[in-house]
Amino acid sequence: MNDTLTIAGKRYSSRLLVGTGKYKDFTETRAALDASGAEIVTVAIRRTNLGQNANEPNLLDAVPPSKFTYLPNTAGCYTADDAVRTLRLARELLDGHSLVKLEVLGDPQSLYPNVIETIAAAKTLVADGFQVMVYTSDDPIVAKQLEDIGCAAIMPLASLIGSGMGILNPWNLQLIMERVQVPVIVDAGVGTASDAAIAMELGCDGVLMNTAIAAAKDPVLMASAMKKGVEAGREAYLAGRMPKKLYSASPSSPTAGIIASARS
Repeated sequence: MNDTLTIAGKRYSSRLLVGTGKYKDFTETRAALDASGAEIVTVAIRRTNLGQNANEPNLLDAVPPSKFTYLPNTAGCYTADDAVRTLRLARELLDGHSLVKLEVLGDPQSLYPNVIETIAAAKTLVADGFQVMVYTSDDPIVAKQLEDIGCAAIMPLASLIGSGMGILNPWNLQLIMERVQVPVIVDAGVGTASDAAIAMELGCDGVLMNTAIAAAKDPVLMASAMKKGVEAGREAYLAGRMPKKLYSASPSSPTAGIIASARS
């Protein structure tokens, strides 16, 4: 099927985006990424060595940019200024790379997005030439504002980061998809493959996850499951499910031409 995801003018075969944090080592990180089939990988600039520390293992060696599209993110930032500085550093470390994930958090307990600071940072980054994929709340008004600013993708949470609670408000996700034209990618809260499938069945363009894979008992196997969940959900969405009919049962087999049973 020629069904690709286009972000900032570039096409991707996979609709699963995967984080590179929380694994036991870079070897496991790479194995999980390969099993997931992901082409876009997120990197927390403040927490990952991309060459800043010469004597430590470098993610660029294990996950080469020639094979994966890097998506540096601002995990751990709580102000617009901090987020902008972090992504400007990422651009230097990655030789002018402009595709980034913006997230500005409200507090360290919930990790819920601070939409006021997020909007401020998005304005600065877009004006500075960045292609911004933005983590935000599931508020359709805010999502539209971020699209109008010029963000390349809207990434509403399904539930809190790292919670594994799945999609708590599918109706808001649908409102967002109705209002924006750029890709909508569910970010945060996915716990297992069925959550990913549901997101795709709703019509989301993709799913981003990290903890759901990295914190699984077998991260590599879970990465494979997530790949299948995203693909199954996407195919179900494209196929168009049958309508739900309360108290309207219909036989799954044809009723015409039934052979009547003989009476003795």
